[in-house]
Amino acid sequence: MRHSSMRAVWPGLAMVLTGGILLSGCTQDNRDLEQYIAEVKERPGSGIEPIPTLEPHEPYLYPGHTRSPFDSSVIAQPELAAAEGQPGDAEIDPDRPREFLEGFPLDSLRMVGSLEQHGVRYALVRTPDRGVQRVTAGNYMGQNHGEIIEITPTQIRLVEIVPDAFGGHVERENSVALTD
Repeated sequence: MRHSSMRAVWPGLAMVLTGGILLSGCTQDNRDLEQYIAEVKERPGSGIEPIPTLEPHEPYLYPGHTRSPFDSSVIAQPELAAAEGQPGDAEIDPDRPREFLEGFPLDSLRMVGSLEQHGVRYALVRTPDRGVQRVTAGNYMGQNHGEIIEITPTQIRLVEIVPDAFGGHVERENSVALTD
């Protein structure tokens, strides 16, 4: 019985001795650090540099520029500059059946090749779901009613109908280039 109680004491005693040895290594001599701090505190303080004086800004007035930068015709798209703030007159055919590639944003479609068959040039377009569609001039693609007007070996040119800043719609040329 006495032998088993000694076995229970040894692990506890070993932990206490190990902890004591480890804690004895934590005491350090900080005299050099305290001496350095005292030296720094005894140094005379230096003055703060004065704030530099700023000269007043003199604005430059450009001659001949009397147009307001907040005029809506200045902010409008270049296609609308001639319209003098009037809504665009491009019309969307609401009865035209939508084509498959009109379900994807134009920037998500990739031209991956072209071919010519019986004198008609076709473009091969990869969709985001990795499918490939064949299109030709007159087909539509993109979500802005983009009608394909020309297919070259390196790009698909199309005309989109996009909303303008004044509640109407304008035509805008765009293209999809051949990608690797």
